[in-house]
Amino acid sequence: MAEPVVATYSIVACDLEAGQWGVATQSKFLAVGSLVPWAEAEVGAVATQAWANPRYGPDGLALLRQGLSAQEVVERLTSADEGREHRQLGVVDARGEGATFTGSQCYDWAGGLAGPGFAVQGNILVSGETVDALATTFEGSAGKPLAERLLACLAAAQAAGGDSRGQQSAALLVVDRGGGYGGMTDVAVDLRVDDHERPIPELERLYGLHQAIFGKTPPEQWIEVDDELAAELRERLGRLGYDGELESAFTRWAGNENLEERVKGVARIDPVVLEELRSR
Repeated sequence: MAEPVVATYSIVACDLEAGQWGVATQSKFLAVGSLVPWAEAEVGAVATQAWANPRYGPDGLALLRQGLSAQEVVERLTSADEGREHRQLGVVDARGEGATFTGSQCYDWAGGLAGPGFAVQGNILVSGETVDALATTFEGSAGKPLAERLLACLAAAQAAGGDSRGQQSAALLVVDRGGGYGGMTDVAVDLRVDDHERPIPELERLYGLHQAIFGKTPPEQWIEVDDELAAELRERLGRLGYDGELESAFTRWAGNENLEERVKGVARIDPVVLEELRSR
């Protein structure tokens, strides 16, 4: 059975200091996030595209788990694949080394670049400027959260021309050991826009919602709940139908609004949560 064609651009990258690996991608293809991005915390990240071989994702992560470098993974996967000249692949390993591969039969424009902490690639692009924009944006955004850097890369790549066929879907995947919901998962961010006229702005919008619910405000920025603020909380919660003891009412409201990850009792309050309650 033939694999689906995924003409797209993508970046696989990591932030070793933060312990994060991730992939961001955009394509004129339905639900690109279901096929292209693969990542495992403290192991690495993989993007498989062009006449995509979906096995490159799990097989690539398995090789990275064994300690192979990004370049070794690329060589191992492509050498065993008779269809390699139609494939495109990007890999970043646990040490932050990047490697990319573009088969000779990928449709123009097609190519990739790799550097410390990243690999970028694309096919059926307007020009190589799209890939250049992915690389330069990533290199110029050090110090910012990885997810935000990856989103900025997609936006810059689209502004540089993007996929010559247009836009349809986009995805963002970031992994971090214990960095997901309740510290019980390694998936810190997993957002997908499957079909949209402007998928990158929509992905940015979803990321904003994600941060509002799951983001972390530094503890020193939390607000002490004094008598005056406690009275305000009771009054606002009461108007919303949450009566009774303050902590119980506050916890019930926060859970109903999917803000439980930002609540730790009522002695102090996350300013994001307070702003949300005041907006109701």
